[in-house]
Amino acid sequence: MSDTPFGFGLPPEEPEDGDDGKKKGGQGGEQGPANPFGFGSGAGGPAGAGGADNPFAAMFGSLNPNDLGAAFQQLGQMLSYEGGPVNWDMAKDIARQTVARGTADGTKDESVGPADRAAVQEAVRLADLWLDGVTSLPSGSGAAVAWSRAEWVEATLPVWKDLVDPVAERVGSAMGDVLPEEMQAMAGPLLGMMRSMGGAMFGTQIGQALGVLAGEVVGSTDIGLPLGPAGKAALLPVNIAALGSGLGVPKDEVRLYLALREAAHQRLFSHVPWLRSHLFGAVEGYARGIKVDTAKLEDAVGQLDPTHPEQLQEALQQGMFQPEDTPEQKAALARLETALALVEGWVDAVVHAAAKPHLPSADALRETLRRRRASGGPAEQTFATLIGLELRPRRLRDASRLWASLTDARGVDGRDGLWEHPDMLPTAEDLDDPDGFVHREQLDFSELDKMLGEAAGGEERAEGSDDRADRDDRKDDERGDGEK
Repeated sequence: MSDTPFGFGLPPEEPEDGDDGKKKGGQGGEQGPANPFGFGSGAGGPAGAGGADNPFAAMFGSLNPNDLGAAFQQLGQMLSYEGGPVNWDMAKDIARQTVARGTADGTKDESVGPADRAAVQEAVRLADLWLDGVTSLPSGSGAAVAWSRAEWVEATLPVWKDLVDPVAERVGSAMGDVLPEEMQAMAGPLLGMMRSMGGAMFGTQIGQALGVLAGEVVGSTDIGLPLGPAGKAALLPVNIAALGSGLGVPKDEVRLYLALREAAHQRLFSHVPWLRSHLFGAVEGYARGIKVDTAKLEDAVGQLDPTHPEQLQEALQQGMFQPEDTPEQKAALARLETALALVEGWVDAVVHAAAKPHLPSADALRETLRRRRASGGPAEQTFATLIGLELRPRRLRDASRLWASLTDARGVDGRDGLWEHPDMLPTAEDLDDPDGFVHREQLDFSELDKMLGEAAGGEERAEGSDDRADRDDRKDDERGDGEK
């Protein structure tokens, strides 16, 4: 480890010879030390503005006054933040700014008009009507809403906080470990500053990723987790139009197929009460087994330059999280991947059964969504480097085939009844042998309760019989004593 922790370098020494401008930049000069904060290289400042030795000219000389004020404001936010492991205010601001710039294909965000809102509400209503015939789970959509990209950011931010904070907390702890042990006791203020910077680092990256993801998602359940408020089916008309533009499928069919997927997710998350905590618990369990590469973390912090955030972004995108190669970590990952695959496979099978009789493009749309979900976009890859986890159902097709086979063998009620308890669901091994699972005798939990109740009743009857026998024995003894 270097003598200057976190990679903050000392200002370069002034040369003995040089022009007057450089002499003024010496330690006794009018312009102060070369770069008191050690941020960045300080290169490229114009000579007329003080040259490379003027720290503020080097850091901010190329900015106009408005940009300069914004840069100072951002720096102040970074250093003054005293909240949790992620600066979520900064994340939201950056996500909104990213959304405002539009997507790479030039699509801009726009407010949702009355016509689009009505179209989404009608699509979700019709989707729920079709789903009633293919699943025993009732509707979970108390309301249907149409969101802009900016509204998606606002509505899903609380759930992202639950997902990211556990991992970010580990990074915050690791930032303190970067300091040598002999310095940690006396570095309270410095550690506080580093925590603030760590919160800003994560806030910046999460904000950028959320902004990009907002340009890709078509609803509130795209990644297989319930990101929006409970019971609220949400679609993004601007992204639905972008997705359908190159498919050669009527816009109404695309919207209706995506409404089916959103409404199916809502049924599952609304009427399987343990599912949400099961999925989030699997994410948290996996996060607990991640170790932080402190060398990469130190390099990333050392490159912190408020005028060149892309340097920090590039450093973080290389990934600083390494999964522990332990049985516990492998089990947590398998549990999460299987759970995501079962959710997405069930939705895929149910939506196909509902759409096939009504939509001519059902097969083409199904394959498009399968490929899209399996490959993931650039924003999902960003989250993989940030939290060390890809939220993709790797075995979606296997799970979908298993649910379809269960429907054929046991009917809709028998298939959906497996969601009553997590122990009744297929495992990763069952995805390898779906026929074996489909034809295996399943333990009915209601029958188990009945069996336990009968057993308890039998014990009570047996105890009653024993009591009666004891009473009879006492009576016989008493009669014997009387005769004597």
